[in-house]
Amino acid sequence: MRRSSGIGDDHIAFAIRLAVAARGVLARRDRSELDVEVKPDRSFVTRMDRLIETEMRAMIRAVYPTHGIIGEEEADENPGSSHVWVLDPIDGTAPFILGIPVYGTLIALAVDGVPHLGVIDVPGVGGRWLGVTGQATTLNGAPVRCRDCAGLSQALMTNSNQDYMSAAELPALNALRRVTSNRVYGGACLNYGRLAEGRSDLGIDAGQKVFDFAPFRPVIEGAGGVISDWEGQPLTLQSDGRILAAGDRRCHDEALALIAGLGIGQE
Repeated sequence: MRRSSGIGDDHIAFAIRLAVAARGVLARRDRSELDVEVKPDRSFVTRMDRLIETEMRAMIRAVYPTHGIIGEEEADENPGSSHVWVLDPIDGTAPFILGIPVYGTLIALAVDGVPHLGVIDVPGVGGRWLGVTGQATTLNGAPVRCRDCAGLSQALMTNSNQDYMSAAELPALNALRRVTSNRVYGGACLNYGRLAEGRSDLGIDAGQKVFDFAPFRPVIEGAGGVISDWEGQPLTLQSDGRILAAGDRRCHDEALALIAGLGIGQE
């Protein structure tokens, strides 16, 4: 079946194949594949990151040779194509190096710049979230739904890593810290899967690249939630990496208003 978004059943099945392949590479790992390098932006990369991305790219080229590919570890391929795969082989490389099982593989398929298919695959918790525009998000094949939350004072908020936020962006996090009920830090992509299944209420991040957030839009929206940049615009491949997600629009609107009141602009 082909949907108006340009996503077909073949794309969905193939995205799952990519996630299965990534898990397969992880399962074959040994200590030599934990060779760690520090990139110019001070983020980590391991041999495992590169092995996974290389395998996924080869699969895409073989099945969809005209599609574009944007990945964290290799150069973009055909980024102007109508269909572009966006890959993060290991989101949360630092937790991966430490053996903290919140890391996962992120896969998105964007059509004309909009992510319409997303996979968050976190093998450490046995979770695979699948989001597709126009249908319910699933966790391991079962539909999931964000939970209701009337306002920030009742919200459980997550943040992946405040170190990715600039000095100008930190006031937004600090303001939300003061008004939310509870906070959890450091969950990487798992934060957004948990929000989609109704276990948290608000997620805020900044300093993210497109491969860090592309799958989140279809996953969160398909679970009844809302996700945008800090100005309230829906996420696209051109978004600036400032992310605000909520399971309940009331929380999202309140958080947007708080951020707007701080006067945080583009840098």
